[in-house]
Amino acid sequence: MKRRNFIKSTGTALSLPLLFNGMRLSALARPSLFDEVDPENDRVLVLIQLNGGNDGLNTLIPLNHYDTLANLRSNVIIPANRIIPVTDTIGFHPEMTGIKTLWEEGKLNMVQSVGYPNQNRSHFRSMDIWQSASPAEESWTTGWLGRYFEEDHSTFPESYPNPDYPDPFAITMGNVVSETCQGVASNFSMTLSDPFSLSPLAESNEMMAPDSPYGEELTFLRTTIAQSNEYATGISEAAEKGSNQLDYPETNFANQLKNIALLISGGLKTKVYIASLGGFDTHANQVVEGDPIAGEHATLLKTLSEAILAFQQDLQAQSLEERVIGLTFSEFGRQIRSNFSLGTDHGTAAPLFVFGSCANPQVLGDNPEIRQDTEVQEGIPMQYDFRDIYGSILEDWFGVESSKVSALLHANYQHIPVIRDCNLATSTLDVTFTPVEISAFPNPFKQDIRIQFRSQGSRVRLSVFDAMGSELAVLLDQDMGEGQHSVYWDAAHLPAGTYYYRYQEGARLATKMIVKQ
Repeated sequence: MKRRNFIKSTGTALSLPLLFNGMRLSALARPSLFDEVDPENDRVLVLIQLNGGNDGLNTLIPLNHYDTLANLRSNVIIPANRIIPVTDTIGFHPEMTGIKTLWEEGKLNMVQSVGYPNQNRSHFRSMDIWQSASPAEESWTTGWLGRYFEEDHSTFPESYPNPDYPDPFAITMGNVVSETCQGVASNFSMTLSDPFSLSPLAESNEMMAPDSPYGEELTFLRTTIAQSNEYATGISEAAEKGSNQLDYPETNFANQLKNIALLISGGLKTKVYIASLGGFDTHANQVVEGDPIAGEHATLLKTLSEAILAFQQDLQAQSLEERVIGLTFSEFGRQIRSNFSLGTDHGTAAPLFVFGSCANPQVLGDNPEIRQDTEVQEGIPMQYDFRDIYGSILEDWFGVESSKVSALLHANYQHIPVIRDCNLATSTLDVTFTPVEISAFPNPFKQDIRIQFRSQGSRVRLSVFDAMGSELAVLLDQDMGEGQHSVYWDAAHLPAGTYYYRYQEGARLATKMIVKQ
């Protein structure tokens, strides 16, 4: 029996509480990231989970397709004169003034159209994919950080905490532990609601553990309780020593970030924090009828934007901002066409934000192509694989070798410059890309099509997707010589409709539309 199942099934019989002020009892191990860099480094990663599937087209609005979008989603589109301009071709929702401030200060990286091949539009399955970083066709029982933490510490929880590593290695704000940190046998994060009201769990060693699998799990549970009590002492001390220099908005989400800043300020050595904001499943009432500036989505984006700004300013006021990188993610975007309930339905890719003074202040990727005859249920096609974003943070922020990142996440991992030079293991400041030279002809086509591109002389992956995000064919996945190349694709077996081809050569990406008649 797995330890997490054991805890669930034996908690009542043992008469032991399983929550510690919202902290689920979960094994935590010293992550191998500490073996990769100086143990004294104090870099922190804050993950922000946007539950429900954020509508990226009303978050980061493609201005060059505004007129088309106004026809496809006329009942939810943000009025053009209210959009906050970012560049000549993109703009923010008007409630995102806080995020705009970070952009103006050079503390925001925006990645266009982030997703994964073969998009699953189920909330539970898609979030599981984002948390585990598994292929869409496979179910993995470990989280992407959990696998990393687990790698060299399979004997945990013995000997932790200890003087060298006295604090939890990951904390999930709230009452539900994050599967992102799930290891093979135990979760590497613990949950926390209020750092000022921690009560110790009762410890009992009256019954000698029998020499059996049950006894092993009983010993594990006792060790976990003792460990949680020790961690609670450090959390309480950090909360008392820490401070907040900024007033935060009075929202639950802002309070999560406020407590994270407090614990960082207080000297807690936790490396990963996970916060969450729910409500993004906006099938209905995404906007108020007749007033698209108002509604559920506007409230959510304002909550997100104001809290992140307060968090970043708090860190800056305490000279802590170069220690922290933040990342937002959601299980999927929304469909291009709105529905008749003043909302949008489950889609595919969406923009992702990396924030902090060490974020690479660029927009990565192009605006998605949007046609007037966009199909019903069609979503934004993927440009960037989210696993490449995860891996790039591991590589640049925590100094993990690229080969190890590939083993932890996926074999086709490509580094993406979401972090700039901030005395990091690698430097990605002022990275510029040679535009991808690629075209397809004829387009529209009836049966077959030829895709022509110019390679820089490295590995090229060229694949084709349908309008629902399913990868239909991998046309090329190999090292290519420098120069011009072409690939022929016979699509006679496919129905008429919209398709996309995606080209990736390192961090150089292009996703283009093709139409079969």
